[in-house]
Amino acid sequence: MSGRSSAPGTLRPGGRTARTRAAVRDAVLTGLGEYGYPGLTVEYVAEHSGVHKTTLYRRWGGIEGLVADALDLAGEDDWTPPDTGTLEGDLRALAREAAQSFADPARAAAPTAIIAAAFQSPRAADALHAFYSERFLRCEAIVRRAVARGEAQPGTDAGAVVRAVSAPMYFRLFITREPIDETLADQAADAALAAVRAGAFDAAPGG
Repeated sequence: MSGRSSAPGTLRPGGRTARTRAAVRDAVLTGLGEYGYPGLTVEYVAEHSGVHKTTLYRRWGGIEGLVADALDLAGEDDWTPPDTGTLEGDLRALAREAAQSFADPARAAAPTAIIAAAFQSPRAADALHAFYSERFLRCEAIVRRAVARGEAQPGTDAGAVVRAVSAPMYFRLFITREPIDETLADQAADAALAAVRAGAFDAAPGG
């Protein structure tokens, strides 16, 4: 992807370089939460990360590069999808996790600002797309286990299942600006589960 040295999840050098990137990422996320993308400045990141702004410009090029790299680092975490023993349990746990991440306004500020930034910055949009694509790849394990248990048909599109779980909540969060809770999360998961059982996400013949 343009502007990225590697895909999310790629191992990075350790030591000082890793610590510097982590400090810069934390400053970027904090700044996004406080001021949003339009209000975030290189000066703010320099002050809060302890990295001189000339270094930030040289290595990241500016705010677009800083936001994109923050998402790249987010993709390097050790997050794994739920494994409850049933497809229903996995989808409900996945949905509740998404709902909980936006339940606390302080905790939700940074991811909300990153999503908003994707509408203003092509590099942020590319980084956000790569981040979620990588998350969908991790969630394929949920569908593989469901197929092995006979809960889903072989060829079920894991990405489509995960999107179906999260889409109703993201619609309320970012389009209609309505609150979400655990009840809505369970409802979204149950709807996706019903669609899986109906074969709605089965791969097309020859696809």
